[in-house]
Order: sequence, then C-alpha cells, then structure tokens
Amino acid sequence: MAGTDDAVDEDALYVLTALLLTPAQYPSVLGDDFPAACAALGLGPYAGGYGLVLGQDSGGARWTVVVDDVSLVAVAIASWDCGMEYDLSPGERSVVSALPGWPLAVAVAAPGVPEPHDPEPEEGDPAPLTPPDTGAWGPAQRRLGADEIALQWTEWRQQIDDADLSSPDTPENAPKERHQGVQRALEEARGYVESAPPVGRVRSSFAPGGARTLRADGPGWSMVARTDDIAFVLLDEEPCEVIPVGRGARLPALLEALDKMAVRPA
Repeated sequence: MAGTDDAVDEDALYVLTALLLTPAQYPSVLGDDFPAACAALGLGPYAGGYGLVLGQDSGGARWTVVVDDVSLVAVAIASWDCGMEYDLSPGERSVVSALPGWPLAVAVAAPGVPEPHDPEPEEGDPAPLTPPDTGAWGPAQRRLGADEIALQWTEWRQQIDDADLSSPDTPENAPKERHQGVQRALEEARGYVESAPPVGRVRSSFAPGGARTLRADGPGWSMVARTDDIAFVLLDEEPCEVIPVGRGARLPALLEALDKMAVRPA
C-alpha cells in the first residue's frame, strides 16, 4: 500500500482514509450492531475486529481493504486525528479481503490517478460497496444522524430548551405518534439490560465532566445520550426528525444501566 503522495505504482493501493470495525467502534452505517456490520461486508464477527482501509488503485478504482491488524489502523487514525502524518501500510499477511467500492463517501482522491470509480466487475465479485443515499431516509441514514449528534452534542444540546422537553414519564406532553415510537425505543433499550443484545448494540465513549456518551440502536430506532443529561431518539418512521427526551424519573437509571453493560473502546 502507498500514501497519496507516492509515485504511481500499478500494484499499489493509495490510502485515503481508514476506519475501525470492532465491537466498540464500527461504521454504524453498516448495521445496528457489530455482527450486522461485519455481515454487511461478508465478514465473520471476529471479536478482535478489523481495520478498513479505503483507497484507490493505480487506475483510480475504489477499494476497501479489510485487515486484521487493528492496532496499526488505530494508530494511523489517531495520528491523522492529531494532524500528524502516518504511512498506513498493512502487511500482505494481515489482509483479510479486498472489497470493491467504499461504504462511506470519501471527500478526497489520490493525486496522479484517474477519478474515483468502481472497478470493473469480474465473475463472482460482490457488488461494489456504496455510500447511503443522502436524499433518502432509512436505517443507514438514521444511524448516521445519530453519529452526527454524538459528534456534535454541544451544538444539538444548545438548541433544546429544557422547559419544552417531554420525558418518558409524562407522555401526555408529547405528540402521540412520536410518543409511541420513543416509548418503543426506550422499552427495547430497557430490554437490553435484562437480556444482552448482539454486541455493539450499546456503546459507551468518553464525554466531558466524567460523563459518558451512549449510542444504542435497535430495529427502527437509534438513541444518543449523555449519562448526566438528556437523550435524543431518531426513528425510521420519523424521517429526519431528532426527538429530545428529558431525564424524568426513569431515564437516568436506564442510562446508568446501559452504560454498565455497554462495550467500550480499548
């Protein structure tokens, strides 16, 4: 593999970005949990996880290379996030598979090669991976929306007036349809505490002030919450709507219980 500033090599993959596919951190666009995300790429739910390296070959074709050297990919991502250069070059022995296309949109392209495009299919090849349609609404877009809220929590939280919040304890304050969907999501989330869901359905990550950011997903719903604050719920049946849920009497205990059973980044 090669960095994007190398001379063109016919056998090289010019790396543009990389992602982790682990129980605690995976592209949620691929599924509601880690096994589902793995299955979307034709992979088994290996507990150690994978790294996904997205790049172009010398002809400009898009490829997603799956590797089992998770630590190497994690170091590369951390370095790039800090503005540092890092030559991500996994060894050939670490390559699990090479899949045509990209599962997410990539805003950059390798210099000196043709524009990004899907490779010419050969007999037996899987269909190219493609980013979700941003003009539609469905499970992938719902999960991407929840990811965005988790990343931009402060901006979303500042838009909410606590006086206008409904809570799961006062359903009469919320529109009926929305209440039904939110209640279903919260009940299913409570069920996760009693009976463990597939790994990755509930994930916990760092948040300021000693709190944790929770991401929970289920059939038709996603939830983002801070253990010391409110929750936001997104539903398949409510296109592009983000529904805030106040703490009330029950939400804090639910969030605490979910945090205890959630998977966390190593």
